[in-house]
Amino acid sequence: MNLLVTGAAGFIGSRYVRTLLASDAPDPPRVTVLDKLTYAGTLDNLELDHPRLEFVQGDIRDAELVDKLVAEADQVVHFAAESHVDRSILTANDFVLTNVVGTQTLLDAALRHRVEPFVHVSTDEVYGSITTGSATEEYPLLPSSPYSASKASSDLLALAYHHTHGLDVRVTRCSNNYGPHQFPEKVIPLFVTNLLDGKKVPLYGQGLNVRDWLYVDDHCLGVDLVRTNGRPGEVYNIGGGTELTNKELTGLLLDACGADWDQVEYVEDRKGHDLRYSVDCTKARTELGYQPRHDFTTGLAETVAWYRDNRAWWEPLKRRVTEERA
Repeated sequence: MNLLVTGAAGFIGSRYVRTLLASDAPDPPRVTVLDKLTYAGTLDNLELDHPRLEFVQGDIRDAELVDKLVAEADQVVHFAAESHVDRSILTANDFVLTNVVGTQTLLDAALRHRVEPFVHVSTDEVYGSITTGSATEEYPLLPSSPYSASKASSDLLALAYHHTHGLDVRVTRCSNNYGPHQFPEKVIPLFVTNLLDGKKVPLYGQGLNVRDWLYVDDHCLGVDLVRTNGRPGEVYNIGGGTELTNKELTGLLLDACGADWDQVEYVEDRKGHDLRYSVDCTKARTELGYQPRHDFTTGLAETVAWYRDNRAWWEPLKRRVTEERA
C-alpha cells in the first residue's frame, strides 16, 4: 500500500511519517511525502534514505502534480496547511489559498481516482472559544482567526465531498500539539529556545487563555486510528486531556529551563484571541480506542530536553525567521 502524506516535512506530518516507517507490521506501507518546503518545513525532519519513503517537493495547489501523485496512491493523509495564527492576522492570503484551494485540489484528484480514505487533519480552533464544557464533533463552527476560518472552510469542503460524491473522507480535529521538531515560532518551542538563550519570553495579555495540550505522538496515534478504523464522513476530536492557562504553562517552562519570572514580558494581547479551547474526545475513545499515552509532565520534560540537545536543528530556523522579519 502507498500512502500519500501531504505537509510531512513539517512538525506533525513528519512525526506521523516516522511512525509509519518505524512500523513492524507484516506489510508496512510505502509513503510518498508531498511538501512545498515553506519556512516551517525542513528535510531535516525526514529520513530521506529510508527505502519506503519517497519525497516530492511541490505545492498542493499544483493540480497536475497532485493528480499524478494521487493516482499512484492508495490512501491520502492531508496535513499540509498554513497554521500560525499570528501570521494569518498579518495576511490571510496564503491561508485561504493553501488551506482551502489546496484542499479542494487534493479532493478533486482523490475523487477522480477514487483514492480513499482521505484523512483531513484539522484543528480544535474551528470551534472557537468554549466558555464551559468541551466541544463535541457536533458543536457549531465559530472560528475567530483567518487561520481557523480557513481550516473550518476546508473541513466543510472535505465533508461536502463525502455527502455529495460519497468519497470516504474522515476529519480529525486536534488540540494544541507539542513535542520535538516543532517550528520555534509556536509557543512551547519559542519559550524554551528563548529561555535556553537567556532571552525574555512574550506572554499575551494576562496569560489567562486556556489550551489543551497534546503530545505529538498521541496525535499521530489518533490520526492513524481514524485512517484505519474510522467511519466515512465522520469527524473525530483528538485531545490530550491537559488544560492549562498560558500563565500556568509559562511557569512550568520557566521551571524546566531553570529560569524565573523576570524573563517574562507581558505583551499586548493578540487580536481576536480565543479564551479557551476544549474538545470532547469521547467519540474517538469509544469508537476507536483512542487514549493519550503521554502524561504532560513527562512529555514536556522530554520536549525541553530535545531542544536543549538539538540546537543545530532550531538555531538556523530562528535565524531565518529573524532575517525574514528584518
